[in-house]
Amino acid sequence: MKNFRTLLIAQLVAALLLVVILVLAFLQFGKQQLQQQETQAQIVVEQMLSGQIISDGKALSRQLERSLALKSLQISKLDGTILYEQNSAPSQPNLMQRLLTVSGKVFQAQTVRDEQQEIRVRFELNPQQQLQALQNHLWLIVFLPLLLGWLPVFFVKSSMERKYRRAAEAVNHAIEGFLNQQKPDNQAFQKLPAEFNDLAQALQRLAAHTRQQYEKMTSDAQQIAEAAYKDQVTGLPNRNRFVQTYEEFSKGDSQTDFGIFAITRCTELQTLNQTRGFQEGDNYVSQVADIIKKVTATYKNAALFRLNSSDVGILLPRVTAKEAENFALQLQSRFNEYQKLAELDSVAYTGLVSYETGKALGELLATADTSISLAQTKQPNAWHLQKESSGLENASNSYGNQNWRNVIEDVLTNNRLTLLLQSIQPSSRAAKAYSEILVRFKTHEDQILPTASFLAMAEKLDKIIAVDRMIIETALTTIKERNMQDQYFGINLSPRTVHDDQFVIWLERRLLKDANIASKLVFEVSEFGLQQNLKTSKRFIDMVHRAGARITVEKFGVGITSFKFFRDLKPDYVKMDGSYTRHIDSDKNNQYFMRLMIDLAHRIGVGVFAESVETQEEKHMLESLFIDGNQGYYIGKPTPM
Repeated sequence: MKNFRTLLIAQLVAALLLVVILVLAFLQFGKQQLQQQETQAQIVVEQMLSGQIISDGKALSRQLERSLALKSLQISKLDGTILYEQNSAPSQPNLMQRLLTVSGKVFQAQTVRDEQQEIRVRFELNPQQQLQALQNHLWLIVFLPLLLGWLPVFFVKSSMERKYRRAAEAVNHAIEGFLNQQKPDNQAFQKLPAEFNDLAQALQRLAAHTRQQYEKMTSDAQQIAEAAYKDQVTGLPNRNRFVQTYEEFSKGDSQTDFGIFAITRCTELQTLNQTRGFQEGDNYVSQVADIIKKVTATYKNAALFRLNSSDVGILLPRVTAKEAENFALQLQSRFNEYQKLAELDSVAYTGLVSYETGKALGELLATADTSISLAQTKQPNAWHLQKESSGLENASNSYGNQNWRNVIEDVLTNNRLTLLLQSIQPSSRAAKAYSEILVRFKTHEDQILPTASFLAMAEKLDKIIAVDRMIIETALTTIKERNMQDQYFGINLSPRTVHDDQFVIWLERRLLKDANIASKLVFEVSEFGLQQNLKTSKRFIDMVHRAGARITVEKFGVGITSFKFFRDLKPDYVKMDGSYTRHIDSDKNNQYFMRLMIDLAHRIGVGVFAESVETQEEKHMLESLFIDGNQGYYIGKPTPM
């Protein structure tokens, strides 16, 4: 009896020692699992920041909250401006969390910075689900050895000892498999004596459940990683995946050692976002991506990527320059068909360039971008192929700039532009509003040029001031010739023009020359443009007011502007950025912000307009917030002036 009692005590001590060892090992395992989850979350956030352009905090927050379980989230600018913040109610820590904290695991927020976009994301994961699962397994690890420690009570002498050893070996093997996240060997359970069939079945169920949970966690991690490399609008891989793929191509595989790289640029995206709304813009990009998918379907190993908001990258391995011309012609034909259906001035332009093993990615992208510039000076939806793959980047870039310079000079010399109007609908009889003048530029063949590209190249080639002068002259002449002096018109000006002293002098003289028309004009300048130089901005606004015209600060709400800024500059109107209008009927945050801005603006005598109004629900919500006027595709399409 004494020996048996000694054996029992020894087994209990061994069981307690085993419990301590297993708990320590399990805590280490738990810390590793949570650290892996935090590392994976850090990677996901970094990939989301680098894979897309961040226009506002809400879109990024929704994507993060879909991908990760978060306790808190803060998205801010590097200067400390908070774009989005969310904090969950603190939860009571469970046993597992306390043990992990004691063992050295620190539960704290993580920070990811994107210096290029000046964005900082601070977040803290919510590990409650994982901690609860780990705690459930911890109880099994604690109680199972203690239970087995009592087994000698029911064993008799050597036969019972042998059975106990077999049971202990099988249990130890099962626990070892559990801790290593490996699939347990069913033969280990068969070594248990018949008396322990129930225990064997319980261990098998535990092993199967653990394996199932592990596979689910692995699958979820793969889905999160895949989502970080996928564009939500088109379903295409994003820029990060493109960089990886091109690096693989550059290793010299015989299937991908040369070919064609192309960029298709959706040049109407900005115009559609402004005139028809962001939903139409997303639909347009999605349609262009579908067209490219259909054309590339017949090319072996072809790969598509959305490089940024407007560019789709295309890799065509083992395709020659001659075959690329056929590809580009097919693409242009499909774009022409879509252009007619969508009633657009153009759809997209494509720049193609040959690549071969070892060609630097930066050089490839720069050459393709230059090819797009050349294509944009041709007919709508045109393409340009740079056949030679080396030594011509600088030359082709100069040629592209010169080609654009010639096109811009031709437009300026021959006044090749068309004016359109898109009205701002006042919300009440007392509110004042106007119609915004939109511009379309043409080639000598009467083909419409992509507006955003034309203005960007005019800015780059130091022609933007001449372009703005031409627009103003044409608008004033048209208003006078067509007896439209009883209407109010808005004219957009570039920031560079506003801050040019010679232009300001010219504009003042021009407005004084037609004083009756000047009183009907409203000049629109972006908030960002005015912030670039407050002194010259105030000088410009004062001049406009002296001449009898008015000022609208457009794209308001994107930057960080105090109302002291508005009291000093004294604009007549602000036009809220379209990101605040989108889905405002259901977005409580946008409703609160818009109501606050309208109230503050009205207090200092500034009218407030909304752009990109796409639905009746958005219009009604904005009117209930006392907006002064609405503009967008739902209110009215652009029409010839």
